[in-house]
Amino acid sequence: MEILRVSNLTKIYGKDEAKVVALDNVSFSVEKGEFVAIVGASGSGKSTLLHLIGGVDRPTSGKVYVDGKDIFELNDDKLAIFRRRQVGLIYQFYNLIPILNVEENITLPLSLDNREIDKQKLDEMLNLLGLQNRKMHLPNELSGGQQQRTSIGRALITNPTIILADEPTGNLDSKSSDEIVALLKKSNKELKQTIIMITHNMEIAKCADRIIRMEDGRIK
Repeated sequence: MEILRVSNLTKIYGKDEAKVVALDNVSFSVEKGEFVAIVGASGSGKSTLLHLIGGVDRPTSGKVYVDGKDIFELNDDKLAIFRRRQVGLIYQFYNLIPILNVEENITLPLSLDNREIDKQKLDEMLNLLGLQNRKMHLPNELSGGQQQRTSIGRALITNPTIILADEPTGNLDSKSSDEIVALLKKSNKELKQTIIMITHNMEIAKCADRIIRMEDGRIK
């Protein structure tokens, strides 16, 4: 079943001599439960693509359908709700709230949405992440790998339609990188979570079901 369809997506910044075509008529689809890696050199358009899929930015032209709905038909308020409820974002630099502990950081999207926290589900998530003994720790008391696992938990806790991971291992050593990739694969297989991951590391990309290569704003 198709969960994501990107249709003729184009993003242009500036105009005239300053015009930059970040994305150039990109189209592809992703099946529910699929793990897709997007690879390409810096400036190839992969981060722009991820931001558009997540509704963080709007395209110059083209469509993004998530679960059959054109997300850019939504106004800004409804698009913010879409991001909060249907998209799990994992960043390279974790983006954790420094004054919140692990448990509070993971459940932050639920708190922002005034949704009840299921304690059993939270415990299961902490066990999946290997953070049960760290749940009361602040981010500055965690290793880089533990911080990234916390950010993955924050992305997963809402049962999003799709997970978007932007260079999730880019700030980690090789051991921690392996752990994060294994965790993403586990959430994909066991939780049936759809994942789109940007990476410059081809060895990491090979862990995905499919690799999409980008160059100069286009799919190769």
